[in-house]
Amino acid sequence: MDEDNIYEVLKEIYINLEERGYNPTKQIVGYLISGDLGYISSYKKSRSKISKLDRNKIVEIMFKEYIK
Repeated sequence: MDEDNIYEVLKEIYINLEERGYNPTKQIVGYLISGDLGYISSYKKSRSKISKLDRNKIVEIMFKEYIK
């Protein structure tokens, strides 16, 4: 999966978590650090979608964006 697709999936998951009343940043960071899918709601298949992404690739993309 390329960076643009990963970004789009993360954006969708962020919105889904927000709709459910979660703090999306804390939930996604918790998942990235621990690998525990329990941080991600199953709402609109968010958990399933994020589980298909490589956590290391997500962190790499986020770091690249941060450093810009």
